[in-house]
Amino acid sequence: MGNAADGDEQDPARLAAELALGAVDSLPEGALAEKLSEARSEGRQLRVKLGIDPTAPDIHLGHAVVLRKLRAFQDAGHLVVLIVGDYTARVGDPSGRSTLRPMLSGEEIDANAATFKEQALRILDPDPARLELRRNSEWLDMALVELLELLRTTTVAQMLERDDFDKRFSAREPISMLELLYPLLQGYDSVAVRSDLELGGTDQKFNLLLGRDIQRAYGQPGQAIMTMPILVGTDGQRKMSKSLQNQIGVTDAPEEMYGKTMSIPDQAMPEYRRLLLGEPAPAGVQGDLLSARDQKRALARALVAWLHSAEDAQAAERHFDRVIVAGELPEEVQEATVAVQDGSVHLPAVISAEFGLSRSEARRLIDQGAVILGDVEVQAGEYNVAAERADGQVLRVGGRRFRRLRVG
Repeated sequence: MGNAADGDEQDPARLAAELALGAVDSLPEGALAEKLSEARSEGRQLRVKLGIDPTAPDIHLGHAVVLRKLRAFQDAGHLVVLIVGDYTARVGDPSGRSTLRPMLSGEEIDANAATFKEQALRILDPDPARLELRRNSEWLDMALVELLELLRTTTVAQMLERDDFDKRFSAREPISMLELLYPLLQGYDSVAVRSDLELGGTDQKFNLLLGRDIQRAYGQPGQAIMTMPILVGTDGQRKMSKSLQNQIGVTDAPEEMYGKTMSIPDQAMPEYRRLLLGEPAPAGVQGDLLSARDQKRALARALVAWLHSAEDAQAAERHFDRVIVAGELPEEVQEATVAVQDGSVHLPAVISAEFGLSRSEARRLIDQGAVILGDVEVQAGEYNVAAERADGQVLRVGGRRFRRLRVG
């Protein structure tokens, strides 16, 4: 995108058009160009806001779509204000939900917040001149009189304009007061940091626009908003989500990231390239489009190189060819010491402890024939194996998880 000086010299309307490339909405029309022009005349950066709720410990490529757009604003010389919603996470964002999200403990939220920030910095520029990190507990732990002032800014009719609230209200399904409070708190974040522009996914459009209204109620200029497309998961159908187990994490190991990318449907590849890399499908030496297989390999290499390194991408491809294509073991297999009870090793417990799966998921994989011990497929219902059979053997779960078992 260029450096700050390049952004300052460029016509605001043209820069706004470049920065809005790939976005679904840039509202109100012309507002981003106006904000850029105002910031330039005042000799300051745009304050570009993103709020993230640390309801999970990991971020995935779905989050990376918005983070990549934030990086474009940083590269154009502007300031990203990344707000970790450690306070709003205690409420739970109802966007796209038909029920109230479960509450997390303070300890879980704090742990997730620390992890989330570290992962976001794989994509964002950490330079303090381009990044401001905040927690909304700094201002949302407010006195009752301040909360009442915030509540006065919005009507019930406005809240019921939101699609998920409207559907639930029409169906006479319960909507908690806590859920109604969430968009107000998110909107107040924009007041607290004096946001010029807020980004989010398309499912956040109502919240972003409400933030604009709340700013004006507090005597501030209303922020512009920009929404980004929702990336589908590795199933090619549903929104990428850890709960749906169709995610590619930004901190996944290179071989895991490469292998997951190779599993996405062919029809999802153009979307991945456009939203994550800003590139069309690659061409071969003669200028012709590569085959679907080779395009997918190029995509997998590019994603690993972006979030790890070019060397890691090459190693991940070699690992894929060795393990997945040729069916051989990885060059190095991590060892795991396993417990023995009554002369047996309980495989679901081992799979759960080593690979972060639930025991029920481990049993399901065994029953589906996706678990191999040594060279022998573990049979459906064979959850306990003799210790002498397990000792020294490689446990293979699916195509990308391996452990050499040592009986302890």
